[in-house]
Amino acid sequence: MMKEENCIVLDFLPHGYADRRHAEPVAQAVGTSFFTLLEIIPREGTDFGQGESVYIGEGKRDKVQFIKGQIEYKDLTNMGQNYLEDAVKAIVEANEARFVEFFNKSGPVTPRMHKFQLLPGIGSKHMQAVLAERAKKAFASLKDIEDRVKLFPDPKKTLIRRVLEELKNDEKYYLFVSKPQKKEQRF
Repeated sequence: MMKEENCIVLDFLPHGYADRRHAEPVAQAVGTSFFTLLEIIPREGTDFGQGESVYIGEGKRDKVQFIKGQIEYKDLTNMGQNYLEDAVKAIVEANEARFVEFFNKSGPVTPRMHKFQLLPGIGSKHMQAVLAERAKKAFASLKDIEDRVKLFPDPKKTLIRRVLEELKNDEKYYLFVSKPQKKEQRF
């Protein structure tokens, strides 16, 4: 599993989950590199604000005692689910170069399918248009893609939709999200 260095807080429950007997403060967050959904435990006396960026990498963590583990979309609170799109948008905007590189370098997934076709609303004609423009000159920004590829849906919104689909569903192919780890079932 790839490790996250930073995350964005989706929800903070200072008294823990209401349905748990031994409640401890917990935050739900999304990683900024691989969009990993996580539960994090704050240091004593620390709280988090929704949308706050928090360091969770190796070494000294000012606000995080430990990372409790990876969670799935269905485990998010209503507040966490509602804020997720805003957090994903912030991550895409802050890492635009990474997503422009996706458009500049992506290739086929299978002999019959290109990675572009996994994006919502992108069919064969859009894919061909992107490939033709990219062959002329590399894209400089998401706005450049929007300007040069006629009738292409808003690239930023398209990327956000794809990330949310990957987080919500069990996808066959993952472009941006770290594939969720299956939890062991105990009998």
